[in-house]
Amino acid sequence: MHLSIRQFMLKEGIKMSEQMFEIVEDPIEVERLIKKVERPEAGAITTFIGAVREWTRGRRTLYLEYQAYKPMAIKMFEKIAEEIQEKWPHTKVAISHRIGRLEISDVAVAIVVSAPHRKAAYAANEYAIERIKQMVPIWKKEHWEDGETWIGDQRENIPYPDGKPDKKDVTI
Repeated sequence: MHLSIRQFMLKEGIKMSEQMFEIVEDPIEVERLIKKVERPEAGAITTFIGAVREWTRGRRTLYLEYQAYKPMAIKMFEKIAEEIQEKWPHTKVAISHRIGRLEISDVAVAIVVSAPHRKAAYAANEYAIERIKQMVPIWKKEHWEDGETWIGDQRENIPYPDGKPDKKDVTI
């Protein structure tokens, strides 16, 4: 039986006020995310942390800027969690993505998955980051020593020749 993320949250006793998915401007609190997915039946908790790296394709990055279409991004995080529930039952997911200016080594995204067993937790966590890059309306601008550019989709397959996302780029 397929449950929506809201039905799952009710079934698992998770309060709707408990934010499992968020877009934030302040540093991500990974330990707080871990607490959201901890539960007695979870024998594994995996954490993915995506950080700002200094070098990309031989260019020195100074900092990144992220923007997001927040309401749709949260809906897409919920959809990803629903997909994970279908593929790996009994998992619990929390996702946080930061926007604004991020310096080298800052945490840009954190994904935490709990599951009864480690294989499901690992697989679900990897699935989550790949789906985020595929479908969540979050864009980054890379600032290098020798210039700057908006990167299209997070898989870096769509260029933004005009410098930033267009309205057509925020529809899913």
